[in-house]
Amino acid sequence: MKITLTGTPDFHFEAKSPDNGYAFSIGASKSIGGDESGFRPMQVLLASLGGCSGIDVVNILKKSRVEFDALEVEVEGDRTKDAVPAPFTKVRFVFRVRGKNVDKAKVEKAVSLSVEKYCSAIASLDPKIQIETVSEVVN
Repeated sequence: MKITLTGTPDFHFEAKSPDNGYAFSIGASKSIGGDESGFRPMQVLLASLGGCSGIDVVNILKKSRVEFDALEVEVEGDRTKDAVPAPFTKVRFVFRVRGKNVDKAKVEKAVSLSVEKYCSAIASLDPKIQIETVSEVVN
């Protein structure tokens, strides 16, 4: 797996995958001279965690024959204050499954399997980072 980033002196980067050609922008906050012209790196990390676990949850629910309309994943991270680097200390996930007659126990099981066993992005985090999850079903 490989990603190439091309940057400019104003802290704007384009991240691109040579495998499939997809690209997205990464930028810095105004506090260090950036123009916020893209996701900040720690936002990309949260999005990656949510995307990885979300894909797992969808896959597990489909294999469990759970019919649903949509999955929304909210990911929020707490960081070390006034430190450099400022890593995450806690990451909270809210998995919100939309659909009629969705079995919440199956959603909770899918979330648990993803977070504890299958998600490579979460497995790549420092084990000291606390992971919290909430599972919701919305009709």
